[in-house]
Amino acid sequence: MAGAAMPVRCRNLWKIYGEREREVLAAMQRATLSKDEVRERFDCVVGVQDVSFEVGEGETFCIMGLSGSGKSTLLRHVNRLIEPSSGQVEIQGQDISRLGARGLEKLRAEAIGMVFQHMALWPHRTIRDNVAFGLEVRGVGRRQRREAADRALELVRLDGWEDRYPDELSGGMQQRVGLARALAADPDVLLMDEPFSALDPLIRRELQGQFAELAREMNKTVLFITHDLEEAIQVGHRVAIMNEGSFVQVGRPEEILTRPATDYVAKFVQGVSHLHFLTAAKVMEGGDARGEAGAAAGDGAAVGPDTPLVELLDTVAAQGGVAVEEDGRRLGVVTPQALLAAIRARIG
Repeated sequence: MAGAAMPVRCRNLWKIYGEREREVLAAMQRATLSKDEVRERFDCVVGVQDVSFEVGEGETFCIMGLSGSGKSTLLRHVNRLIEPSSGQVEIQGQDISRLGARGLEKLRAEAIGMVFQHMALWPHRTIRDNVAFGLEVRGVGRRQRREAADRALELVRLDGWEDRYPDELSGGMQQRVGLARALAADPDVLLMDEPFSALDPLIRRELQGQFAELAREMNKTVLFITHDLEEAIQVGHRVAIMNEGSFVQVGRPEEILTRPATDYVAKFVQGVSHLHFLTAAKVMEGGDARGEAGAAAGDGAAVGPDTPLVELLDTVAAQGGVAVEEDGRRLGVVTPQALLAAIRARIG
């Protein structure tokens, strides 16, 4: 909607650690200094330098970089766990630096949910009570918080586990409990700090897909921190590559992968498969699906134009062809021949 406030807006954020913070800030705003130069000349550390971005409603914005790049430091500015040296953070149009203790507590409890790499679940509490803990702290009644916790657990596919305890769950299931805890209060914004990085690769990929689907269904605004480009591609609408406290490139995943802005970004994307971006809309043929492939496609379930390659492979293999439809209108057909041609073009 025109004129509506962005859920998240950060403007010219800086964070300098050290006793000469103001002096360093002034020096860096006058001239380009590296983090090493700042450390040698001023005995200070640069966490974030002059970062600005906006995240729209329902958008997942991934911030990625190596350890020490500043990505987690930046994230912690969004709910004011860290005070900036300079700059401004707005949540739903509100400058959070102006909030007092009660206003900040309300912001963190109601408007922002946070999911960490390690969830620190209460071992003596049931899964339901872990998820409802934030609501309990806010004074929400037992029945209401129980209902909210059960809804959140259903969203993350843990219904039926409400009365179990954390040590009865796998690592991936515990991570979903953490996500349910963040969702129980129905926040406007989710902050995700490398939530899946400690998990085994297979579980991690499964949760990435589940989270991307859930975020779309709930239309949540998400800031997602990761050091893994393939994860950023899987879950993000846009990706920011961070180095030495700054953004070096921001764009849609395909833009980052196919048009890296710097040598630093190019090193990140080396070896990442372009097959991530193949969807039904990019490989389909024709509009009316005539012929043998069209007949096969007409016999089975249709897919949407954004259906990814991994789903197309299974469906085409089972049906010999699949129709692509949107809002009840047939857009085309994905045939085995078209699918193979598209894959060859991407890996050739």
